[in-house]
Amino acid sequence: MSRTKGGTVAHRRHKKVLEAAKGYYDRRSKTFKVAKQAVEKANQYATRDRHNRKRNFRALWIQRINAGVRSVDETLNYSKFMNGLNLAGIEVDRKVLADLAVNEPEAFATIVGKAKNALAA
Repeated sequence: MSRTKGGTVAHRRHKKVLEAAKGYYDRRSKTFKVAKQAVEKANQYATRDRHNRKRNFRALWIQRINAGVRSVDETLNYSKFMNGLNLAGIEVDRKVLADLAVNEPEAFATIVGKAKNALAA
């Protein structure tokens, strides 16, 4: 049996990697071997930074909630507020709470009041 060369398959694979490396400098965008390394590394960074983005947004939401809580009531802080929400049985995630604190302060103030009442009880 004669040996087959992987012409079309290899060409397709090389083309896919070189398309992903478009815009890179020098050999990283032109040579398959170097482009493959660059694209692999870029994918590693992309995966890592997707996780970091979630972490950063959660930190931002917490800061906004804390600032909103303190603007409504100076004696209350973020951790006491979250404890009050749990005691009151209010299940709203941090993203929505942060959005309320920024865009709808009146609604956020009522939630803070309910959390404070639950803490007092």
